[in-house]
Amino acid sequence: MQNTIPAVMPAIDQTSPFLELCGQRQSCRSFSDQPISRETLLRVVEAARLAPSACNSQPWRFILVESPEKVAQIAPCGQVMGINGFLKDAQAILLILETPAKLAKMIASVIDGQYFAKGDIGGAALAACLSATEQGLGSCIIGLFDRPKIREILDLPDETDIAYFIALGYPKNTAVRAKSRKSLDESLTIV
Repeated sequence: MQNTIPAVMPAIDQTSPFLELCGQRQSCRSFSDQPISRETLLRVVEAARLAPSACNSQPWRFILVESPEKVAQIAPCGQVMGINGFLKDAQAILLILETPAKLAKMIASVIDGQYFAKGDIGGAALAACLSATEQGLGSCIIGLFDRPKIREILDLPDETDIAYFIALGYPKNTAVRAKSRKSLDESLTIV
């Protein structure tokens, strides 16, 4: 596909509150011991709950782990292969479970070969992380974690699909790191 972007891409106004929020969001790997209020955590979950989904299927369920005892039990599940030692300092963990799609969505996925639940749940995870950032929290999505152990700890059925593990806490360091992203002209084709 030929890139039809003008030779000189116009500058984008970065003063949008939403773009500023997106620029501030980063994976936090150093949490303070400051507790998080339940109200703050519920706003994070509410943002995720309000995320869009195909056919409004809402293919998710949330588990908010906030008790220090349960966080201490679940945090090591994300410390697979000797990585993510910072999880021991997380003050809360948000688990996003994938639930069965509604019948209409399942039929649509057969007809056009698309399965949208994974993307929908990713959108919910992003909404949670942006809400966390807006409230001064740090967040880190953990991709590799011990799902069977978490199911055991929380007494969940074996078939429970834990799609996302998001560590939450107030960051020790609030400095925003420079983002390493592809440029707009590398990422965008305008036709």
